[in-house]
Amino acid sequence: MELKKSVVRNAGVRSRRLERVVKGFANHRRIEILELLGKKPEMSVGEISLATEIELKTTSEHLRRLTIAGLILKRHEGREVRHALTPRARHVLTFLRMLA
Repeated sequence: MELKKSVVRNAGVRSRRLERVVKGFANHRRIEILELLGKKPEMSVGEISLATEIELKTTSEHLRRLTIAGLILKRHEGREVRHALTPRARHVLTFLRMLA
């Protein structure tokens, strides 16, 4: 009985983790950012904002959500922060391309 509860609890934890990832890319602008970073490996918030024509503040919020979902890595380079895809994000892009 205890083993069964443990399995159910682990399934719940896994489901919540997956939900966080899916919510991370469940927005057309965030998908656009992922696709952009798939083509150009590292970009700053300003570069992403210019390329996507999204306001800087909004771009920053999208990047924050992508980071929380484990889809974006941040690397500090002087005063600038560079953003890159995680391996998980590359899998997400592959999945999204299969759906399109």
